[in-house]
Amino acid sequence: MALRTIRLQGDPVLEKRCREVTEITPKIRELIEDMKDTMYDANGVGLAGPQVGVLKRIVVIDVGEGPIVMVNPKIVETAGEQTGDEGCLSLPGKAGTVTRPNYVKARAYDENMQQYEIEGEELLARAICHELDHLEGHLYTELVEGKLRDVTYDDE
Repeated sequence: MALRTIRLQGDPVLEKRCREVTEITPKIRELIEDMKDTMYDANGVGLAGPQVGVLKRIVVIDVGEGPIVMVNPKIVETAGEQTGDEGCLSLPGKAGTVTRPNYVKARAYDENMQQYEIEGEELLARAICHELDHLEGHLYTELVEGKLRDVTYDDE
């Protein structure tokens, strides 16, 4: 597959609401594979369609337990609260403190348009909320408590 260019904060595509996917076409399958490859190449935990310039309701997430593909995802339940650092591939080198639900249940379709539910706590719950915000045209910077901080990673 191919790596896609990750759009950075300030790109208008990141501020647009995404459209639902009505069928899984060969182009959509290719997009999903490219998104996974792009996320892994960038050492990310998640990636949403608009981050690669595609206004489709598609998200890929991997918190270390293998890739999760979410097509047309919706959060159906949340509980609790967690506050912690959050970053974004569209804002490299920055992090901020964000409060999110500690538990999330979401409903989505997989790459075969089979509906499923997923439950996540802590990092997975945070990642689901973060990526689904992208589908609505929102960045985590809208939720940051205090200021963004510069961060560096060991492998840079």
